[in-house]
Amino acid sequence: QVQLEESGGGLVQAGGSLRLSCAASGRTFSRYAMGWFRQAPGKEREFVAAISWSDGSTWYPDSVKGRFTISRDNAKNTVYLQMNSLKPEDAAVYYCTAGLTPGAVRRGNGDYWGQGTQVTVSS
Repeated sequence: QVQLEESGGGLVQAGGSLRLSCAASGRTFSRYAMGWFRQAPGKEREFVAAISWSDGSTWYPDSVKGRFTISRDNAKNTVYLQMNSLKPEDAAVYYCTAGLTPGAVRRGNGDYWGQGTQVTVSS
């Protein structure tokens, strides 16, 4: 059993930065692939980033590539999402997810999900 809790969301102006954190509980946290999704009102949940448990490989969609960076600190049971050059279209609730493989996480089939943290970007 893994529990995830996101934090770090807030209000930022376009062009600004935020760092989201996802604190995980569980004995085998380091064995899970981790990822981030986001969902804006009236829109479908969208893949944002993923990171493997093995070699630290990362994945991003074109919409955030070059602006967002996912990382993890297994000693702290925490995964991060550094978001730079934020755009109004980045505004959404951001969810942390964990799964057995990066592919499952990227497809939205993670086994565990956090409650989400709100990111608001003003123009």
